[in-house]
Amino acid sequence: MRADTGQAGTARLETPLPAAERGMDEAQAQRALLERPRLSIRARIAFVFLPLCLLISGITVAAVLFVSGLGTRLQFLEKASNHLFEIQQARRFEKNFFLYGTNLTDALNSVHTAESDLERSAEEFRSVVGEKQYLRMKQSLIDYAGLLDDLLASTQAGARPESAERRAIESRLRKSGALILADAQEMVDKERLSMRSTLHTSTLVAIAFLFMMVASMAFVAGFLTRAVLTPLARFVSYAARIGAGDYSPIRPARKYRDEFSDLAIAVNQMLHELKLRQEQLLQAGKMAAVGTLTSGIAHELNNPLNNIALTTETLIDEFKEYPDEEKVRMLRQLYTQVERASSTVRNLLDFTRKETPAFTSVSIGDVLESTLKLVSNELNLSQVEPCVDVPPGLPKVTGNPRNLQQVFLNLFLNSIQAMPEGGKLTVRATIPEKEVLRIDVTDTGVGIPPENLGKVFDPFFTTKEPGQGTGLGLSVSYGIIEKHRGRLTVASKVGEGTTFSIFLPLKAEERTLVPLVAGDERR
Repeated sequence: MRADTGQAGTARLETPLPAAERGMDEAQAQRALLERPRLSIRARIAFVFLPLCLLISGITVAAVLFVSGLGTRLQFLEKASNHLFEIQQARRFEKNFFLYGTNLTDALNSVHTAESDLERSAEEFRSVVGEKQYLRMKQSLIDYAGLLDDLLASTQAGARPESAERRAIESRLRKSGALILADAQEMVDKERLSMRSTLHTSTLVAIAFLFMMVASMAFVAGFLTRAVLTPLARFVSYAARIGAGDYSPIRPARKYRDEFSDLAIAVNQMLHELKLRQEQLLQAGKMAAVGTLTSGIAHELNNPLNNIALTTETLIDEFKEYPDEEKVRMLRQLYTQVERASSTVRNLLDFTRKETPAFTSVSIGDVLESTLKLVSNELNLSQVEPCVDVPPGLPKVTGNPRNLQQVFLNLFLNSIQAMPEGGKLTVRATIPEKEVLRIDVTDTGVGIPPENLGKVFDPFFTTKEPGQGTGLGLSVSYGIIEKHRGRLTVASKVGEGTTFSIFLPLKAEERTLVPLVAGDERR
């Protein structure tokens, strides 16, 4: 599993230790997480958003400048249109004069207005049409105005319309008017065409910017997913892994650390504390079971000690009267009783010894046999008859033999205590599925009320009298079986008895033996 996160191709998430390396010391894992240079998620988000902000700011400034420039060009287009309008008015007044002899002064006024517009916006006109064209337009207006003045002067002097002078002026006036009108019209059309082209280009730029923003948002979304959401999902899987009993530490998988690395460090510390608490709880459960076994242990040790005392006293009092063969026989009896007491103490020491949890190949039959030996005196004292139905050659499971022994010991003791008047304890092993081994522990005791069935695996829940139980046995057993990837269930009827069922996965290489074992069991 992973704990850190980063950009694709350059960083990976934190991963748990593989099975071959799960013995890695937690301190080494923590040190490896801490020794890397820090590159926080906040800094990486800033690195991603800074160019994006600069891009958006640049595009915004460009848009403002574009809109401002477009407004300026619209103002110029309005001035150019007014300039064209004044020239068109002058030409209409010119035609009225030739048709009706009126409006010549109005034509001169319109031409002078057009000249004034050209002078006031000289820079703008020059930037659009160029210096050469601007000068030609200005000179054409001056020439046209001069011809109107000449025509007005000749009219005031009484020149006849059909005179050669009037005809020459009229001809030159028409040509000059057509020229200034064409120049003005060309300027307006050119500016309108330029604005259409600019608007079309701005549309394309806006579409391109839209696609760019969509791509940028997709990149940012992907980055945030990789930087935040993906590791959050990974930590959900960590929680599931921890709940299943896998406390292997998280180690780094890249060259830098961030906030999720800090979280990984905290999780590793939590796992370390959980392991310590679990070991303490297991040891407490063992000691509680030993406390329950006290009377049986005392009986088991007292019998050989009494035998040793009596035999030793006899030897001391009558040592010289016994023949050598009888002395040897009595010494052998002493040795046998010492071995019996030593075996009891050794079994207890093996059971209560604190050890590093290690999973090995385990024979359930051997575990059940050794556990039944521990409770043999309890069975005798409580007048409980054991009935063991475990087929020979049962496939092995992967587990910790001491922890499994603790589970069976808790179940056996619970069953014995549930039969205060005596009864029958049945232990049966079957293979209901090809990949699962099932062990049923059934008693003929008082049973469990339905309202308590859902609570029996809760820590510190007990129906025993104060001082008779801690309520840890079944809770610890449930946790041990879960750590073995198995299940622990209970079924009970008041007055008829209780059955605790343990389901453990078989080793993969042992599953080929299942048909043979199942066949033996059926026979």
